[in-house]
Amino acid sequence: MVEQATYNYKVVRQFAIMAIVWAIVGMTVGVLIAAQLAWPALNFDIAWLTFGRLRPLHTNAVIFAFGGSALFATSYYVVQRTCHVRLISDKLAAFTFWGWQAVIVLAAITLPLGLTQSKEYAELIWPIDLLIAAVWVVYAIVFFGTIAKRKVRHIYVANWFYGAFIITIAILHIFNNLALPTSLFHSYSAYAGVQDAMVQWWYGHNAVGFFLTAGFLGMMYYFIPKQANRPVYSYRLSIVHFWALIFTYIWAGPHHLHYTALPDWTQTLGMVMSLILLAPSWGGMINGIMTLSGAWEKLRSDPVLRFLIVSVSFYGMSTFEGPMMAIKTVNALSHYTDWTIGHVHSGALGWVAMVSMGSLYYLIPRLFGREMYSIKLIEVHFWVATIGVVLYIAAMWVSGIMQGLMWRATNADGTLTYSFVESVQAMHPFYVTRFIGGAFFLLGAIIMAYNVWRTVAGAKAVEAKIPDPQLAHAH
Repeated sequence: MVEQATYNYKVVRQFAIMAIVWAIVGMTVGVLIAAQLAWPALNFDIAWLTFGRLRPLHTNAVIFAFGGSALFATSYYVVQRTCHVRLISDKLAAFTFWGWQAVIVLAAITLPLGLTQSKEYAELIWPIDLLIAAVWVVYAIVFFGTIAKRKVRHIYVANWFYGAFIITIAILHIFNNLALPTSLFHSYSAYAGVQDAMVQWWYGHNAVGFFLTAGFLGMMYYFIPKQANRPVYSYRLSIVHFWALIFTYIWAGPHHLHYTALPDWTQTLGMVMSLILLAPSWGGMINGIMTLSGAWEKLRSDPVLRFLIVSVSFYGMSTFEGPMMAIKTVNALSHYTDWTIGHVHSGALGWVAMVSMGSLYYLIPRLFGREMYSIKLIEVHFWVATIGVVLYIAAMWVSGIMQGLMWRATNADGTLTYSFVESVQAMHPFYVTRFIGGAFFLLGAIIMAYNVWRTVAGAKAVEAKIPDPQLAHAH
């Protein structure tokens, strides 16, 4: 078979557009459930529109639908451009797109109906879990198969991060979702008690570590140098960052189970590994930001670069806060409070969403062969999103620390100073602020969708030629 002379941009285009669509869907549900917490009357009598049903829909939509589609789009683009070959199979790549969209739609139907496994981190019913596993195995075949037939001997560091993310998520998904089905909609977990909790948080924290960190670091290592037109600050540091992060993250899960029935040594191990994790995380952040050395003035005029660099700043902030919250004494105050929610969203909105949006703003013009409709709207989107993140996380930090202090406050005779209801009452202004922050961030996503729609409407699909390996250097 003669080697095809163009890259497969079709599947990249499909995932890129759906990432933006799912961002709006997932964030809309997020704003609705934020409103339900601020104004409980919005929990209507319809069961599938209540907070308890919509919250897992929100998390799955923003993480796996928006974040997942962005990861598929960027990883397929980056692996082709850096390896100078077309994806190993167009049909398998198409299967990953349609299979992943099917997973998302099935999740959007079953979760509001209450069809779950009744577990924090194994929510979807077992037939959907099997479909996820099938799509993911095919994804691995497409990604690693493309690397195997590369024309460039060197494997660029972004592909190491994407590769680690793909392999680890497969292992996490399979072992966390081991179950004995009893019917189409019901199954029993393969684990019980504290073992079940440990496996769930081994999965839960490494979904953060690999899906929401390693995969998006692949974006950082490709799109920041490309947008800034500068080499990575330190290639050696990127390799140290990779191996230190991959080794350490996998141990950190037990810090979610402090003061539980989990053995004390396991809790302590999770805490220590979380603290060690600060070093590679900040090494990566420094590497991303310092890539702008000698080109700082570009931040004044390039809102896409601003998205990317500010996202890495949030990555640094989140990965400082996470290890601090893993310390047992800090965790005694923070756990089960809104502080955790603030921490999660500083990573999810500030890091994951903003690096995805910056990467998509880089991709769209190259996939559709025309400049973005409005640079000014990208600028507006950046400021609206940034204001939204700051409002959201500041509200949750104050709210969370206040909750923790109110819950542990005691009178001289040892009785609790505040009832639980009083602590909930005290949260109200912060819940309203969180709703406003989320609404700002959603508005930014809508502005982005409009800008992208005006850009791609009527545009012809680009078919980019693969350079001759004798003539070209790696992108």
